[in-house]
Parts: sequence; structure tokens; C-alpha cells
Amino acid sequence: MVFKPQRFHDEKPVVELEHQNEEPLETAVARQLAISQGMDASRLTVTASGSTIFLSGTMTDEAEIDRALEIVLAVPGVEKITHDLQVG
Repeated sequence: MVFKPQRFHDEKPVVELEHQNEEPLETAVARQLAISQGMDASRLTVTASGSTIFLSGTMTDEAEIDRALEIVLAVPGVEKITHDLQVG
């Protein structure tokens, strides 16, 4: 297999600004949700923007949604949660 250098019409590629500092917060929140007892976090998506966490996905009932929100707020660095969690 032969690899050729990438060409961008003779222009250097532009790298968008990456927010690497948000990845540790996303990881911390996802880890806390994953290890919490009595909750299935496998159908959740966690995204961070600054100190705001965006949660989406489905949970088994309203009590589980409330529990997930409590867990996320307990993670250091989280100041606000926006969610689109649904029972399903």
C-alpha cells in the first residue's frame, strides 16, 4: 500500500480550535454515571461546553433521571446541566 501526502489545493490545512479542557470534565461525568449503583447509564450521551454538561438519552423512569442529575451536579467543575433525557 502506498500512502501519498495529503493535498489541500496547495493550502495548509486549517485546524479548528479544539477545546481539550472540556474532555476531562466529560470523562469525569461519564465515569461517575457509569459507576453509580442502581442506574443504567449505557444509553446516555455526555457533552461538555465550558462548565455546562449536556445530557441526552433514555432512562427507565423519572427517579433515574433525577438520580443522574444529582450525580452530575456532584462532579467538581459542573455548574449547570441541560438535558434531553426521556423515559423509555
